[in-house]
Amino acid sequence: MNLFLSLAYLFFIGSVLGWVLELFFRKFFSGSNPEHKWINPGFCTGPYVPLYGFGLCILFLLASLGERAGLATRIGGTALLVLAMAACMTGIEYLAGILSLKMMKVRLWDYSKLWGNIDGLICPLFSLIWAVMGAGYYFLLHSHILNLLHWLENNLAFSFVIGFFFGVFVIDAACSIQFATRLKRFAKENGVVVKYENLKSHIHAAQEAAANKVHFFFAFHSERPLTEHLIEAHEAVEKIRRKRCASPGNHSRE
Repeated sequence: MNLFLSLAYLFFIGSVLGWVLELFFRKFFSGSNPEHKWINPGFCTGPYVPLYGFGLCILFLLASLGERAGLATRIGGTALLVLAMAACMTGIEYLAGILSLKMMKVRLWDYSKLWGNIDGLICPLFSLIWAVMGAGYYFLLHSHILNLLHWLENNLAFSFVIGFFFGVFVIDAACSIQFATRLKRFAKENGVVVKYENLKSHIHAAQEAAANKVHFFFAFHSERPLTEHLIEAHEAVEKIRRKRCASPGNHSRE
């Protein structure tokens, strides 16, 4: 199958499956969602997370190159391949996070409380998770992905679904970038960095408290102006920060 078409299929599959993974992670494990609500994850409105789409494409390419190079025949070669997968996934995560942080003044996720983190965007724990996921992909999924691509090659009518997905995705991404521009304007005017997931959780909680309809996919839809939510969310963070700074333990360390 044409490589471009194969990668388009993989981007679609990875983005959707990654959205499902993030949905359950944020429901049960994320610190930015202490009440464990079902909140639409990711930057876009629809059920996809592009980071995972790019990630699956990278894993597929590395696994295919590793097999051609004969790395799979040696234990050391397989270990090197898994490390390369972890490094690439970590690199993609950092690139996406730093571009959003530096260009849009928006923090999409925050690992600042985890050991060994860099800019709160990557850390050893999640690099290890990427390594485990890379190994899981290589040993458990890669052969099935190849079979799936073979099936898609013989059923090109399914390409209509992929074309529809990319059409919706491009429109969604454009709207999301426009929304991020509004967040950037607020961040620059107030000298802050907007934490995307915290803002989303704040709007969700505010809508529930006001007995307004909570939109799962349109997580930022609210009866109130966005600026009010931004101010309240940032003030809540600042109050927690000031409280921690005022604690006796912090005074004794300064």
